[in-house]
Amino acid sequence: MAAATERIVVQVTPVQKRAIAHTAKRLGLNVSELMRQAAQGFTPTEDEQDLNALIARVNASTKEASDALDDALAFVAESNKRLAALAGGTR
Repeated sequence: MAAATERIVVQVTPVQKRAIAHTAKRLGLNVSELMRQAAQGFTPTEDEQDLNALIARVNASTKEASDALDDALAFVAESNKRLAALAGGTR
């Protein structure tokens, strides 16, 4: 196995840290090895995968809607300028 040279920082509560350290000790591992094995062994359930896909679609739809609103607001602003220019020119 290649030597580990990269670092990933994980924020946990003091209670979580104690529980992780206790589990690592019980298994005869150091905390880093326990975390590596846990992360590599994690596989999301089908429901989690479906939920993640739904979240990604909602995020994409939100961006599309936001972009459309920005375009509409820009169009309204330009239209208001044209109307103001027409109103100012007829006085």
